[in-house]
Amino acid sequence: MAPIFSRFGSGILSLAGLVRSSKYAALRTISNSYSLPETHKMLQKTCREFAEKELQPVAAKFDKEHLYPKEQIKKLGELGLLAVTVPENAGGAGLDYLAYAIAMEEISRGCASCGVIMSVNNSLYLGAIQKFGTEEQKKKYLNPFVNGDRIGCFALSEPGNGSDAGAASTVANLDGDSWVLNGTKSWITSGYEADASVVFATTDKSKKHKGISCFIVPKPTAGLTLGKKEDKLGIRGSSTCNLIFEDCRIPKENLLGQQGEGFKIAMMSLDAGRIGIAGQALGIAQAALDCAVNYAAQRQAFGASILKLQAIQIKLAEMESKIEAARLLTWKAATLKDAGQKYTKEAAMAKLAASEAATFVSHQAIQILGGMGYISDMPAERHYRDARITEIYEGTSEIQKLVIAGNLIKEYGL
Repeated sequence: MAPIFSRFGSGILSLAGLVRSSKYAALRTISNSYSLPETHKMLQKTCREFAEKELQPVAAKFDKEHLYPKEQIKKLGELGLLAVTVPENAGGAGLDYLAYAIAMEEISRGCASCGVIMSVNNSLYLGAIQKFGTEEQKKKYLNPFVNGDRIGCFALSEPGNGSDAGAASTVANLDGDSWVLNGTKSWITSGYEADASVVFATTDKSKKHKGISCFIVPKPTAGLTLGKKEDKLGIRGSSTCNLIFEDCRIPKENLLGQQGEGFKIAMMSLDAGRIGIAGQALGIAQAALDCAVNYAAQRQAFGASILKLQAIQIKLAEMESKIEAARLLTWKAATLKDAGQKYTKEAAMAKLAASEAATFVSHQAIQILGGMGYISDMPAERHYRDARITEIYEGTSEIQKLVIAGNLIKEYGL
């Protein structure tokens, strides 16, 4: 097992084994008492301590200066947090998706930029290769990406297709022993720092979404260039850019899965990824609530702490309720996935509820702080900016509602 959490946890000899043995117990426990098994509580505590010690003190600097948190990402890798669900024999932590959701929340509570880098590497890049890759592909593009030395990215969106994942204008043509890629991918998280990318391209236009295939593209590669780093509203510690393919040749064996399976790989990856983004949104929301409560306890008005004012208490009650509801939806989606049950609808519900909670809670935090919430000396405005993207990437809120409704209609047999 990777040396996960041993630096901060105590008495954890084989956390992965304990989590695996309690997987189904976890599902029952959450359903019945809304509490976590002890193993997951230990994980939560460990991640929280790491975030408080290593991330919170520097998160504002990463945001203000648009700095990639290289040292912190390396430490996340050393702890096993960049490959939470990758099996131990492949160098990962060998934990479950409930553990991943918990870890994502705690890390994002400390730094949302670290959270999204962690999410993309875990569920979108490694998740796709872990499920669909050959043994040779895993040796080359999975094993070296689990400990923080290298990270991956996920290239699905394009300038003109956004949420229409089945309309890839990037094309890949087979030429002898090589695939040749042409097109542009946009909004690629970790595009500058990634050492490889999972890329989706059309191999047969006549088959529409069934003509999309998936490829592993190492970086750098001849014919692949990077666009400018986007100047973003939030999560500024992670880079976002275009990947531009111009007669980019990759080996024939870099096809991930079967030809024409790209759309399926993308949808399965996004289902899992939405659990991670829900966790990220929860972390942002919790950080905003922490900030609001701490400030309200110290701020004096009308001769007493504003924490005693009914108007403030009503806001805090709404904030806490939305966070807790979204957290339970996220845990449910994760435990369903861990139990091998259908979870597409639940993942969409979790991502929708958690992202909207993050936006709402961070907004209310600024209201509670008043003028102090509007300046960068306090973290409230950063949480507000970081929260906004969670309603957009890995499927907008509008797309989540379509996914939820579509699955609900199927459940009614209509």
